[in-house]
Amino acid sequence: MSESVVVVRSAGLSVGRGLLYLTVAGVAWGTAGAAAALVFGASDLGPLSLSFWRCAGGLLLLLAVRACTGRRREPVVAEPRVRRLARVLATGLALTVFQSAYFAAVQATGLAVATVVTLGAGPVFIALGARVLLGERLGGGGVCAVAGALAGLAVLTLGGDGGAVRPGGVLLALLSAAAYAVMTLLTRWLGRDGGGGDPVATCAGTFAVGTVCLLPFALAEGLLPHAGELGVVIGLLVYVAAVPTALAYALYFAGAAVVRSATVSVIMLLEPVSAAVIAVVLLGEELTAATVLGTLLLLTAVAGLAYGEAREAARARRAAVAAGG
Repeated sequence: MSESVVVVRSAGLSVGRGLLYLTVAGVAWGTAGAAAALVFGASDLGPLSLSFWRCAGGLLLLLAVRACTGRRREPVVAEPRVRRLARVLATGLALTVFQSAYFAAVQATGLAVATVVTLGAGPVFIALGARVLLGERLGGGGVCAVAGALAGLAVLTLGGDGGAVRPGGVLLALLSAAAYAVMTLLTRWLGRDGGGGDPVATCAGTFAVGTVCLLPFALAEGLLPHAGELGVVIGLLVYVAAVPTALAYALYFAGAAVVRSATVSVIMLLEPVSAAVIAVVLLGEELTAATVLGTLLLLTAVAGLAYGEAREAARARRAAVAAGG
């Protein structure tokens, strides 16, 4: 994990860099699915236990990096202790529900349906919440980009074998999407006045809450993996904790504090894109027309929203300079 993650501060972070952080986070998240599939195939570890080790490992890595690099200065805008504790607790609970409900939805109704409902409903919930709670407007171009992203996601996930739609699984996927929306909106709301805090500290607190919440479920499911190649499984768990967890969530919390919530939600759809590329390149899955079309639609939507976000930020900077001059 790069030390650059530790020095990220939401306060003063440019929109362009925030977009870059979110892009890297989305791609990194996409590798978690392939790693998880390898873990499940090589051991008897269950999804809740994997989520526990993901949170616990990410927490240990962040604490180790922070201890090695020393204590950093506080953000430009100091955050009251009560507010910081409330933010970390709320974000940790939202993350726990987001991950656990998604894994449960996959078990109940299959990977394809769970993915399209969770990742498809997420941008809708976030766009509505950002409009009502934060006053953020998408505009005509933004609406088209979100619609294109949802279409691309549907083609990407349902263009293959599909899956059986079961109401219970759909409800769990909607719960997962709602929790993800809460996490994104909360991060954006706190970041608007520079009160998002240190993203690494936010990650550490969030993972601590998730670890505590997931521990009893992981114990019930089977906490320790049993496998013939235990070293390989441990290596995969370390990777999941380091790259798509500690690194990706630190970048996510930093970027989500300065980028519009709806844009964040669409950029995060890079996760299924990177997952699809890994499945074809590394896991030997067939490259289908649905994979190509869905990936192109998603990438076009992400590029369009990112361009609009950067242009709006540049316009705001010019207006501020003109007003100051």
